[in-house]
Amino acid sequence: MKFATAELNSRIFIGLVLDDKIMDLQKAEKKLFEFETIPDTLIECVREGEKFVQHISQLVEWYKKKDNIESASFIYPLADVKLLAPIPKPQKNIICIGKNYRDHAIEMGSEQDIQEEMMVFTKAPTAVIGHQKEIDIHKNVTAELDYEGELAVVIGKEGRSISKDQAFDHIFGYTIINDVTARDLQKVHKQFFIGKSLDTSCPMGPFLVHHSMVKDLEHLKVETRVNGELRQSGCTKEMLFSIPEIIETLSRGMTLEAGDIIATGTPSGVGNGMNPPRFLKEGDQIDITIEPIGTLSNQMKLL
Repeated sequence: MKFATAELNSRIFIGLVLDDKIMDLQKAEKKLFEFETIPDTLIECVREGEKFVQHISQLVEWYKKKDNIESASFIYPLADVKLLAPIPKPQKNIICIGKNYRDHAIEMGSEQDIQEEMMVFTKAPTAVIGHQKEIDIHKNVTAELDYEGELAVVIGKEGRSISKDQAFDHIFGYTIINDVTARDLQKVHKQFFIGKSLDTSCPMGPFLVHHSMVKDLEHLKVETRVNGELRQSGCTKEMLFSIPEIIETLSRGMTLEAGDIIATGTPSGVGNGMNPPRFLKEGDQIDITIEPIGTLSNQMKLL
């Protein structure tokens, strides 16, 4: 299942993507089942876990059986809606794993930059924007904005001291994040928080894909294009720390909650790693593709 937070005619709703269409889940439930139980936000749905997923499965099956039902009131062309970030207002900072691909660690420094222990930092929730929203170039704040295409994990079940063997039981699904970074602010402040948390520096989406749709997590391609030019092309099997290892490490003494978002690191090919560096400029188009999630697209704001 592929979920979205979308907007149509000033109404924000939780949607299920069906090929080139999207089902307004609350309206469909009211029409088909004649009652309303689906929450208003996707983060609340995630907290319901498999109960929510099973309910939506029943809703879709019931819809398929109703040959004569008028669906125009709850199914729209996907092209007609505006896609927001799947979780527009995360409950806490987005957790990020740094230098989790060997070649990226090398391009950012040297072989010595490959970490024996996991590098962890966070991005502020206020940085989150959705698919096709503009990224602010922050001309008066930074001259070195960079892109980082990443697979993100959305936790579906609370837990602490989660073992690697149990990790997948705690995952609701996956989305894409562009970990936009002000490289100069990273250097100035040493800690990454400010350089990673400027407004609009966390594009997310376009969809939240349930874990059941991802059959081979170790072989997902992560590709980033800038103005159509392929800059990043990596594979999740290249991660230095796997997703189960990440969850095990993060949950040692710290509770992971349903709705928590973990960005798992970026492959090589970032602008800062080029010679000379190629930072983002106004009007640049950034497209990050990870199938079966889709493509997250954003443009740098024109000044």
